[in-house]
Amino acid sequence: MHRAGALFDEREFVDGENAIVDFKYSASPKVTWWFDHHLSAFLTPDDQKNFERGQADGSERMRKFYDPNYISCTSLIADIAQLNFGFDTAPLGELIKWANIVDGAKYESAQAAVEMAAPAMKLTMVIESSTDDNLVRRLIPLLTEMPLQEVLDQEFVQTLLGPLMERHRAAIELIRSRATVDQGVITFDITDQPTEGYNKFIPYYLLPEGTYNVGLSKSSFRTKVSVGTNPWTKKTPEELVNLAAICERYGGGGHARVGAISFPPDREDEARKAVGEIVAELRAAG
Repeated sequence: MHRAGALFDEREFVDGENAIVDFKYSASPKVTWWFDHHLSAFLTPDDQKNFERGQADGSERMRKFYDPNYISCTSLIADIAQLNFGFDTAPLGELIKWANIVDGAKYESAQAAVEMAAPAMKLTMVIESSTDDNLVRRLIPLLTEMPLQEVLDQEFVQTLLGPLMERHRAAIELIRSRATVDQGVITFDITDQPTEGYNKFIPYYLLPEGTYNVGLSKSSFRTKVSVGTNPWTKKTPEELVNLAAICERYGGGGHARVGAISFPPDREDEARKAVGEIVAELRAAG
C-alpha cells in the first residue's frame, strides 16, 4: 500500500514468527523478519532509528535486512538466504531473473513490456490482477518446482489469462484515447472507468517521447496516483527526479524511478490535486 499512517494493525501479528517482505518497516516487537529495498522503507525517523538500533547492537542483524541498491526484494532475499543461511538458489534461477526484470522494469523495450510474449509477463498479469486470495498460495509451490511456461500452462491459470488479455487490450485502447504528453510528462485520467490495475508501461509504449508518467485511476478500494519514469529514456540518472521522494510527501512511496500514492475511493478531488502539483513539478524539472 502507498498511503500515509501505520500500514500494519498490531492484531495482524500472531504469536511466533511474523515477516514483512517488500514494503515498509514496522517497529513492532512481534515482527521477527523484515526484508525491503525501497527508498521509502521507513514511515517515520523513529522507525529508521529502531531498525538501526537492532543492527548496531546485533540483536536483529540476522533477522532484518535492508538494501535499497537491490533491483528487487526477491534478489535481496535470495542473496541473504544463500550467503547467510547456505540456501541453494540455483534451482530458482529463472524465477529470480524474471523477478529482477519485472520489479526493476528491466525489459528490453516497451514492446516487450506491453505485448507480453514471455510467460513471466503473462504470469505477472495474472498475479497482479487476481482478487482470489488463494491464487498465490496455489502458484508458489508450482513456481518452485516448474519452469514458468509449465506454470502458465496450468488449466486454472489459462482460465484466468484469457479474459485478462482481453482486458489488457482494452486498457491499451482506453489509455491511448486519454493520454497526452506535454513537456516530457505523460498524463491521463481513467477514474471514470474503474479498473483493478493496468500495465504501467502502456503510456511509454504509446508515447515513447515522454520522460515521466502521472496517471490517475480508480478501483473498488482506492483512488491511485501512479508516477513513473520511462525506463527507456535517454536522460542520465543525474537528470532524473527522485519519484519516491515526491510520493512520500503525499503519504505514498516507492523507488527513485517509480512510485504511487493511494487515496480512499471517496477522496478523488484530493488525488486529482496531487496529480496537478506533481505534473507541474515534473514539467518544471525539464
